[in-house]
Amino acid sequence: MRPQAAFLLLAALPAIAQPADDAGPELRLTLAEARAIALERNVDLRVERETAATSEAGEVRARGAWDPLVRVDARLRERTDPVNSILSGAPSGELAPTQRSAGLSLGVVQLLPTGGSLTLTSTLAREKTDSVFSILSPSWTSSLGLEIRQPLLRNRATDVARTALRVARVDRGRSAASLQRVAADTVAALERSYWTLVAARQSVEARTSAVALAVRQQEDVSARVEAGTLSESDLASPLAEVERRKGELLASREAAARAENALKSLLLGDPADPAWASRVVPADDAEPAAAPAAPTAPDVAAAEGRRPEVAEAAARLDRLTIEAEAARDRVRPQLDLVAGYIGRGLAGDPNPGVAPPFPSGPVEVPEALDGGLGRSLGTIGEGRFPDASVGLAFALPLGNRAARAESRQLRSARVQAELALLRARQQVGVEVRNAAFAEETAAQRVAAVRAARLAAETQLRAEEERFAAGLTTSFFVLTRQNDLTQARLVETQALADLRMARVERARAEGTLLSDRRIQLHASEPAAAPERGTR
Repeated sequence: MRPQAAFLLLAALPAIAQPADDAGPELRLTLAEARAIALERNVDLRVERETAATSEAGEVRARGAWDPLVRVDARLRERTDPVNSILSGAPSGELAPTQRSAGLSLGVVQLLPTGGSLTLTSTLAREKTDSVFSILSPSWTSSLGLEIRQPLLRNRATDVARTALRVARVDRGRSAASLQRVAADTVAALERSYWTLVAARQSVEARTSAVALAVRQQEDVSARVEAGTLSESDLASPLAEVERRKGELLASREAAARAENALKSLLLGDPADPAWASRVVPADDAEPAAAPAAPTAPDVAAAEGRRPEVAEAAARLDRLTIEAEAARDRVRPQLDLVAGYIGRGLAGDPNPGVAPPFPSGPVEVPEALDGGLGRSLGTIGEGRFPDASVGLAFALPLGNRAARAESRQLRSARVQAELALLRARQQVGVEVRNAAFAEETAAQRVAAVRAARLAAETQLRAEEERFAAGLTTSFFVLTRQNDLTQARLVETQALADLRMARVERARAEGTLLSDRRIQLHASEPAAAPERGTR
């Protein structure tokens, strides 16, 4: 059943169910329906879904480090610089030349998978000046450049961005494993609680039957007292037994109520949900399916590969390994290879106020610079003003004690994570072996207690026949009734224990969710909290 269908079933049942007793309307649920509701509404699972969604967003965020960064700068500027020189270029009557400009700069930075960076820059400006030394006014200046920086030591094998992405991927896997673990624990707890409630309800039925048997025995004794075949004192034993069994019945009803509340706590996500006032009635029988003819031996290695606890411990180890590698890299000095090329352009119109300090004839603008914006860009393409560079950039933090200490700390933490993974694998092995043995023992116990219950029924019938023939007393009949009640209770608990042992084995071997055909999607958002009447 889909979780949505189960949710609608839970919501609709209180309206259509007939009141069974003072406890309120009944909610008859099969195990599959209860499981679907718990997966939909359990608070712990909803929290884990949000955690998984957060880790998924964290990976996307880490990938964002490789998104290109674009910088744009546009400005208008007017400036008059103080010049302490007889060659200031200022017009007649002015202290210094004035320049007015409009400029636009563009930069694009892209991180590279190798740890380096690629930077593209471009500038464009129009400048007008009244300096008598400038041959162009207005003038157009432009440039187009590319720089590559590649680390050779620190940040070559790993860097902040690559470390963050690797950590985010590990965290996402760990969150998915954590979601699987919580889901498996929730399903296991739900099924154990379901069968506990089934056993508690059957215990109530057994205690009710025991009270009825005691009352019937009391009536038989009363009839014989009235007939004069028994004395008044013979009524004391059945009367006391009736009251004792009533007390046990009340205790069993309390245990059933507690078991029901435990199941509701796994089913209902809101303490104000009106379904708390309903009476949950399990619709499935405690009789388990027949076990395979040849029980399978526990496969510890396969269980280690399926258990989310092992995956979580391995993810913690992977994260610390990544962080330790990054810390070791930060101990190394910084040595980067830097190469770049910038092409610059210049063009403009002749400055009408040009006056060179040493007159030698009219000032002529070179043909290659005579023009507007297009000519300025053309000089870039012609390579008239190249600027190429290549070199090394070196940085060495003296001592670098912080990085060295961090590396030692992470190395020790990684060793601890390795031991934690080993402990998790050992724990899985213990749980798998114990669960397999418990299932085998529970199956054998069911067969034994069933035979004991059948024998108790036979003994009770024989004792009742002897009592009817006057060959025994009421005491022995009541004793046989107690034996039968106890045998029924033991059988009920044994059946529930077998069910729970199979649940525990599936959980221990990591097959619980796959056996129930439960698929979890970490990216699926959690349902919004329900709002009941406050």
